[in-house]
Amino acid sequence: MMKLRGSGVLLHLSSLPSRHGIGDLGDGARAFVDFLASGGQSYWQFLPIGPCSRVFDSSPYMSLSAFAGNPLLIDPERLVEEGLLAAADLAGCPDMSEYLVEFDKVIPYKTALLRRAYANFKKHGDRAGLDDFCREEAVWLEDYALFMAIRQERGQEAWCRWPGPLAGREAAALAESRRRMADEIDYQQFVQFCFYRQWRALREYAGQKGISLIGDIPIYVSFDSADVWAHQDCFRLDGRSYQPTHVAGVPPDYFSDTGQRWGNPLYRWQIGKDKANSALYQWWRERFRHIFKTVDIVRIDHFRGFEAYWEIPADEETAINGRWVKGPGKHFFDDMASEIGELPIIAEDLGVITSEVEKLRAGLNFPGMKVLQFAFDSDADNLYLPHNYPDANCVVYTGTHDNDTSLGWFLSPEVAAESKARFLRYANSGGGAVHWDFLRLALGSVAKTVILPMQDVLGFGGDCRMNKPSTCEGNWRWRCAGRFLTKAMAALLRDESCFYGRCR
Repeated sequence: MMKLRGSGVLLHLSSLPSRHGIGDLGDGARAFVDFLASGGQSYWQFLPIGPCSRVFDSSPYMSLSAFAGNPLLIDPERLVEEGLLAAADLAGCPDMSEYLVEFDKVIPYKTALLRRAYANFKKHGDRAGLDDFCREEAVWLEDYALFMAIRQERGQEAWCRWPGPLAGREAAALAESRRRMADEIDYQQFVQFCFYRQWRALREYAGQKGISLIGDIPIYVSFDSADVWAHQDCFRLDGRSYQPTHVAGVPPDYFSDTGQRWGNPLYRWQIGKDKANSALYQWWRERFRHIFKTVDIVRIDHFRGFEAYWEIPADEETAINGRWVKGPGKHFFDDMASEIGELPIIAEDLGVITSEVEKLRAGLNFPGMKVLQFAFDSDADNLYLPHNYPDANCVVYTGTHDNDTSLGWFLSPEVAAESKARFLRYANSGGGAVHWDFLRLALGSVAKTVILPMQDVLGFGGDCRMNKPSTCEGNWRWRCAGRFLTKAMAALLRDESCFYGRCR
C-alpha cells in the first residue's frame, strides 16, 4: 500500500492558489503536484472532497453526500477550454482574498458560472459523455441529484422538514418530483460530470508525476445528506420525525472538556457475523468502491468507531453523557475486502484508544497515526514519541487539520512551558526554526510514511490553522498563496527528505 519509506504533504484542495477565490482542480492543483514531485515527495493528502453546507460552516466533514464532489472545486478555466464558458464570463470574478476562502463571495460567483456553463452545455455539450457518466454512477448519482433538486426548490431546507411523502420517499412523490424538476436534476448531474472529469484528469497527472493521492472519509455522514435521506434504514432515526435518536461524538479529550458532540446519526450496526445489516454493508461497499476509484489510499477518520463508538442521546447538549457501544469490528473489513479486494487504508486511531482498538488495527495491518504535537505533554513513555514507535507500520504527522500549526503550538500560551521545554530538549533545539525541528523528528523516525502539513513546511503560525475542534465559525478557510510554493522551498524539502531516506 505505502512505499517502503516516503513522505508527503497535507494540503486541502480549497487551500490551493487560484484566482477564483478558492483552490480548485485546475492549474493550481497541477502546480502543487509539480511542487511535490520537485520536492521529492510521494504523497498528497487532503480532506474530504464532498459538497459542503453553510449550515456547518462549510466543513468538509459534514458533507451533503459521501459520493459527490464539491462544485466549488471545479476549475472555471477548464470550462472555458471546453467551450462551456467564454473567457469574458470570468471577468466578473469579485475581488477575493488569496489567504482565506470567502465563502459568501465564492459560492454565488461559482454557482453562477456553473449555471451558465450548463445553459451552454444544453446547446452544444457532450450529452453522450454525460449520459455515460450517469449510467456509471447511477448507484449514488440519481438519489443525490434528486436530493439536491428538492433542496434547491425548498430553499436549502433540511430533508426532515420536507412534506411527509418526500421525506419518507414515497414512490409517487419521488416520481412526480423527477418529472417536475427534470431540468434541475440534469443540472446537478452535469455538475458532477464536470467535477469528476476534472478529477480524473488531475489524478492521471499526479500519477504521471509519481504522486499518490491520499483521500479522507469520515466514518459518519451528515444527517442532512443524500445518503441518510436515501438510506434511512441504515441509520438510527425516529420513524415519525425522521430525526436521529442518538448521535455521534467523542467523550472529553485533548480538544474539549465536554467532549465533542458531532451530531451525525449513528448506523444501525447489527453485531455478529450472521447479523450484518445487509443494506448498510452494501452502502459501505459502494462507498469504498467509489473512494478507491477517486484516490490511491484513504484515511478513515475516527477508525476507532468500528471497534466501539460513543453513543450520545440526541437530546443531550454535550457529549458528556454518552456511552461506549460495540462496533462491527473485523468482520466488517473482512466483508469489504472479500467484495472489493485490497483496502489501502490509514486508520486514524487518535483519541481514547484501547487495546481492543489496537488489536483491530493491527489485525487488519492498517497503519495508524502518530502526531508529534501530542508527544511532549507527559514523560518518556508517551506513545507519540518517536523512540516508542513499535514498528514502521505507522504514518507520522507533525500535526493534523485539527491541530494548531507547529509554530502556533510552540508560541501558544495554552501549551504548558514544560511541554515546550521537553520538545526543545528532545529535538536538541535552540528554539529557532521550531517547525523544521518538528519536521526533522518526523522525517527521521522509523515510520514508513510521514505526512507534513503545508503550514509546517512553510513555518506559518496559528493564524493559518485549518480547524479548531468544538468551534462552529471561522474554520476551513486558510489558503496558501502561490508565491510560497517556490523552487527554493521544494529544494529544501527534497534535501531534508532525501537526507532521511524518503525521496522518491
